[in-house]
Amino acid sequence: MENVKCLIIGSGPAGYTAAIYAARAGLSPVLYTGPQQGGQLITTNDVENYPGYPDGRSGPEMMDDFRRQALRFETEIRNEMITKVDFTGPIHKVWSESGAEIHTPAVIIATGASAKWLGIPGEERLQNKGVSACAVCDGFFFRKKEVVIVGGGDTAAEESTYLAKICSKVHLLVRRDEMRASKIMQQRVLHTPNLEVHWNTESVEVLGEDEVTGVRVRNNQTGEEKIIDSAAFFVAIGHKPNTDIFKGWIDLDESGYILTRPGTSLTKVPGVFASGDAQDKVYRQAVTAAGTGCMAALDAERYLVEMEL
Repeated sequence: MENVKCLIIGSGPAGYTAAIYAARAGLSPVLYTGPQQGGQLITTNDVENYPGYPDGRSGPEMMDDFRRQALRFETEIRNEMITKVDFTGPIHKVWSESGAEIHTPAVIIATGASAKWLGIPGEERLQNKGVSACAVCDGFFFRKKEVVIVGGGDTAAEESTYLAKICSKVHLLVRRDEMRASKIMQQRVLHTPNLEVHWNTESVEVLGEDEVTGVRVRNNQTGEEKIIDSAAFFVAIGHKPNTDIFKGWIDLDESGYILTRPGTSLTKVPGVFASGDAQDKVYRQAVTAAGTGCMAALDAERYLVEMEL
């Protein structure tokens, strides 16, 4: 059994930012990276919308910058997963995959979320070569080009209208004869001139060798297949927050996102704080994740001072 003053679970922008702030506050944080060191940005080639990087930066390089900054302030980083938690009592218990048991009064959750994928041929092979799960992040690279996006909910509606502002044409693939998106979002989609909705249509294959060149689609009613020429393929069918191990300990919404007190990182459990995409299903950006990581560290510092720990 090991005692730690502040434990951080997760290593994306939220986790590393929390570590930087916690370390500078003298909390001697220990950070468990989880299965993907650096979170979702590790799978992103180019990040051009994060302040302070005027020439852009690859996702892996940026996360290495974050990691090195956390290490500079003596954060202890462990390349392991946390597999179990027990949040009863003022001292919280967590267990790592190696079997270590850690006791801590302050836990910062920064486990992020994982994009849902279709699992069709070409999708995984062409990720970061035109296949993306974030139109806001990557749409800029395909400005004035023709693109395809798949999904029927609010996220797909919002991202397709966003793409329509910068791309020459957007093809939105909806597998049913109606969208699940709210009425106002549907109206925006249907009234966008360069946005074409393909009803009852599902993706069959993403085409291209070194980059996306098109998408093979099938009409669910007729069985007819065709190819839509496209420079990019955006998947907007949702994300799954990585919060399964916290079920039963803290409040989650119906999709599994952690519920926090508005304007803070506080969960319903004293001493447990949430940050990043594990609690944010609206913005899901690196800069907002980093911001909530800062909030979580500041909230944890205040909590420890108030508890005289």
